[in-house]
Amino acid sequence: MLFIARNVVDAVMFRQPCLLHVTNWEIWPSSNNWLLYYRLRQSYGDRLLIEEAPGHLFLEHEMEDMAAFLHLAMLFGWDAELRPRAPYIAGSLSHHEFLDLYSADPKQLTELGKVMTDAKVTVELRSP
Repeated sequence: MLFIARNVVDAVMFRQPCLLHVTNWEIWPSSNNWLLYYRLRQSYGDRLLIEEAPGHLFLEHEMEDMAAFLHLAMLFGWDAELRPRAPYIAGSLSHHEFLDLYSADPKQLTELGKVMTDAKVTVELRSP
């Protein structure tokens, strides 16, 4: 899953700030590791609860940081939205184990799809 998170972040951020907005974290409470999540947030000096600040803004030099948070959201089965400043590719993560990515330029999605397919990750490219 970390491979997926890193490649998605690389495509979505495109060296621009991006907001990772967690929209639902109570789907499977037994899957949440709150100690890990809050320790990661505390490493940024952030002591707010997820209810108080469900969004995480990552700057262009924080791609690995965003990949770590996206990876946690995937592991915990959360719903989240990826809202980049420059929306070449945007997306949403579902607790149903779907990651929907959107782009006005289908070529960008095709390139990401090839990376995933080469890594034996199942992808489905759809037109809107």
